[in-house]
Order: sequence, then C-alpha cells, then structure tokens
Amino acid sequence: MKTIGVIGGGQLGLMIAEEAHRLGVRVVALDPAAEAPAFAVCDGRIVAAYDDAAALEELCRQCDAVTYEFENVPGEVLVPLAEKYNIPQGFEPLYDSQDRLREKENARAHGFDTPDYEAVDDEPGLRRAADRIGYPCVLKTRTLGYDGHGQAVLRSEADLEKALPLLAVPCILEAFVDFDYEVSLVMVADGERAVTFPVGRNVHRDGILDLCCVPAEGLAPELERRIRQTGERFMRECGYVGILAVELFVRGDRFFFNEMAPRPHNSGHWTIEGSTTNQFRELVRFLAGMPLEEPRLVAPTVMKNILGRDLEAAQALAAEGHEGVHVHIYGKRASRPLRKMGHVTFVGTDAAAYAARWAGRFEK
Repeated sequence: MKTIGVIGGGQLGLMIAEEAHRLGVRVVALDPAAEAPAFAVCDGRIVAAYDDAAALEELCRQCDAVTYEFENVPGEVLVPLAEKYNIPQGFEPLYDSQDRLREKENARAHGFDTPDYEAVDDEPGLRRAADRIGYPCVLKTRTLGYDGHGQAVLRSEADLEKALPLLAVPCILEAFVDFDYEVSLVMVADGERAVTFPVGRNVHRDGILDLCCVPAEGLAPELERRIRQTGERFMRECGYVGILAVELFVRGDRFFFNEMAPRPHNSGHWTIEGSTTNQFRELVRFLAGMPLEEPRLVAPTVMKNILGRDLEAAQALAAEGHEGVHVHIYGKRASRPLRKMGHVTFVGTDAAAYAARWAGRFEK
C-alpha cells in the first residue's frame, strides 16, 4: 500500500486523506497544531513547524510521495528535500506562487494576459508607479497575502497615504481590473496529460470566497475552452505537474490572470459531489502514480463557503438531510466569525435557485 505525505493538516489535508483512503492509499500529515483537522483521519501524524527541516525529512522518509496543502511552506526548505525524496510537484510552483511579482511575470511569459503591474518598494516608487499605471490601482504585498489581506485599493492620489504601511515589505502595484466576474480553473497534470475541471464562477464577500457556481453563469463555451487551453499551456510551459488552481478576472471576451495556488483550492470543493471525480482524488491519483480521470459535471452546482458566523446554520442544515445538499464541517476546534469552518455543496442547484431557496439560511 502506498503512503503519501501532506505538509499541512488543515481542511485540505483532511479532504486529501479522505480521498486517498477511498483509493487505498495511506496518508501521513505534518502540521504545527496537534488538533489539526487532517489528523482525525490520517494514518500518521507529525506535529512540527513547517520550517522544521528534520521533521520534514522524517515525513519524506515515511512516504512514497509528498505534497503540500499550505502555500506558505518555505520554498527554500523544500529544495534540498526535493533532491533526495519524491516530491512530485517539486518546489517550483510553490516558490513561484509565493511572490506576486514572480507569479505575474511567469503568467505573462506563458500565455496569460495580466493587469499592468510594477514592483514597488518605497513611497517614491509607489507614486511613480501610480502615475504610470493610473488610478484606480491595487497595492499588494508580494508575499503572504490571502483572503483580501495585504492589499489596498487606491482610487486617487488621496488614498496613497493610507496604503503606506503596506510598504513595510516589498509590494506590487497592479492596475485595477474592472471585471465582470471572477472564475477559477482547477487542473491536474501528470507530465503526459492534464485534466481540467469545469470553470466555476466565484462570488466574494468581504474579500473571502462566499460562493462558487458551476457552470459559470455568463461564461460562453468558447471562452471557457480558451481558458482551459491557456491553463494547460501555462502548466506545460512552466513544467508544472500535480494540481494547480488559477483565479481569473473575466471582462467581456477577455480573461486576466489574478493569482494561482499549487494545491487544492477552496473554489474547487464543489467537485466532491458536483463532478464525476474531484480535485482531491485526482491529486492523489497523480501522487500515487495512477492514471488521471477526466472530470465531468454531474449537475449544476453551488458551493457555499461556511465561515464561523454560519456554522450553526450549516449544522442545522446537515441535520435536516435534504437531497442534493452535502454539508462538510472541518472539525476545527475554535470557531471565529471569518474563519473557514466548512462548506455546503448544493447539487442540482444553480445560482438563481440557491438565492431563492437557500441564501436566506445564512448570515447576510
């Protein structure tokens, strides 16, 4: 029986382990928190920091292949390990995704359109970049930003002052994309072929993903085809294998690269019930050396992200046992209003039906 290792024991590690067990694969996870959700289902656990080189090496020794479910694992820690052990995705996609400037340059060089951008390190540089790019624009920290953190929208020169604290670290200034909507593309490649999941349309609230709806309303089939082709080209030219999620802004018949993550993605959770195979299963297939399976949409599907403020409502929904309603609670011990605590997948439901029947169950 093969064993895969997962650096990170959050909800993504939990769902990787669940799918691995369905395929007859063992899982060992490493996480600094002894109560990490994935530990509840894993076959082995290592409680250690993500930059603990000895602990990471022990994980690699115990496993046939190792992946990561947390994009802030220090890329430089993985470099020597990737030379000695089987980390099939390598450190490159993780390293590239950890710097927004490097990420944008990479995307532009390999087929994606991007917003105009410029590296910014200080106030004079910010003012010069804003003059060149124009307003509105968005200042982002180059590293460690997520869920709307580490960024500020600048609508005029008057907003520069409030953005200056971000310049405590290197930043990137990007043109503001007046997009029609955002979509996510999730792909898994094994070096010979890539499988792509149907593109989902994302709805954010307070900078955090709230809903992902599939099929993506308003996305023409030809545009979805181009998005998938561009994504596959990007992975191929970059030499990426394993799983990759890319968020894109859509405006008219154009799409612009926003960011990527070389791990299962929140916007891909709908695939567990809404697709004939799912993002976690295909990642496990890749890691275990199994052939990939092309996903197909089962039915229109809406995934609702459950934050702490909606946890009780989700638990109540689970107890009611509605057909086509699948409630996933991640088992995190501490609930906070904006912490991701679970998700609900509504299969056989589109955005309009969700709004009419289910949206009122959750906090507005």
